[in-house]
Amino acid sequence: MDATLKRRAVSAVQAMESSATTCDYSRNVTFFYNLVGKKISAEWATRDFLVIGLGLTVCVIVVLANLLVMVAISKNHRFHFPIYYLLGNMAAADLFAGIAYGYLMLHTGPWTSTLSKKQWYIRGALIDISLTASVANLLAVAVERHQTIITMQLHSNMTKRRVVLLIVCIWAVSVVMGLVPSTLWNCECDLDDCSTVAPLYSRRFLIFWAVFNLLTFLIMAAMYTRIFVYVRYETWNASRHTTEMRHQQTVVNLMKTISMVLGAFVICWMPGLVTLLLDGLLGEASHANAYEKFCLVIAECNSLVNPIIYSLRDDEMRQTFKWILCCLCGRGGERQRERSPAENDSPPPEETVGCVGKFEDQLVCMETTNEEARWTMPGL
Repeated sequence: MDATLKRRAVSAVQAMESSATTCDYSRNVTFFYNLVGKKISAEWATRDFLVIGLGLTVCVIVVLANLLVMVAISKNHRFHFPIYYLLGNMAAADLFAGIAYGYLMLHTGPWTSTLSKKQWYIRGALIDISLTASVANLLAVAVERHQTIITMQLHSNMTKRRVVLLIVCIWAVSVVMGLVPSTLWNCECDLDDCSTVAPLYSRRFLIFWAVFNLLTFLIMAAMYTRIFVYVRYETWNASRHTTEMRHQQTVVNLMKTISMVLGAFVICWMPGLVTLLLDGLLGEASHANAYEKFCLVIAECNSLVNPIIYSLRDDEMRQTFKWILCCLCGRGGERQRERSPAENDSPPPEETVGCVGKFEDQLVCMETTNEEARWTMPGL
């Protein structure tokens, strides 16, 4: 306790001595940690092993799950539509998030004191880029689903060129957000603005980051709510063409998926966003260091939940997963000689789309085609 107070006193004296200098870039990472009172472990503690062990486990699962999604989308030509391109990009962002978080786990704890400021900023930038890309893809999928459902289509009319442009914009925004703290918005020139969670980051940046993600959540919630209200109204009008059971089941299935999407975002992101917001507003009084690492692990779990929600609810995606896993497990033999899911005899999506007209006709048409060609797609 006394050693900690002494380190903070020394850092405060150094800060007062250098107050005449606007920006002093000679300070190291340890200086900023001591300044805000964030302890760097000198030895490995049980808490460090628990956080790193849990974090690396989540990383491995996240990387493997999202890699499986990307391979499935690339192998099955039935998934070569805008919605699946966005899902593939979301899987790429989540895979990158798993790698970035693994890099963080291998450069935290007692290792932190050995990092240069450049290495520390790179560690933070990787997390910012990956998580921004993941959230941006969630928003892009919500926008795509909103567009297709409101216009009564199975697939978006976006061209491949527009989809590629959208994906490029997502990554461009993510890179910019990741580079902002290290290049423009840090506390190296304003020591009173240093964060306790990320000591080199500006508290004002953390407030901006938290509010930005909360607004993204609100936009997603508004879109899915509008979709639900619209579909509920249309299915009520179309119920005279279908059975009451089918009418109720459509609304129930839609509500389940919407609840999963919004619930996963709230559960995984809300603790971390609230922690960042409190740290930005209250500083040391927020005591954010006590639980910030566990909040980061929970936020990373969103990258694992995304493949489950947006991919595993699709029957053909699930079949493609089984086909890929069978090939990897060496149970090829006869299975290798069987046709892949992309080559089965069910009608391609183009043929299904051709029977979509008015909303009422859409439900009737889907009832006469195979069960996999539902008008609700993954992510809706």
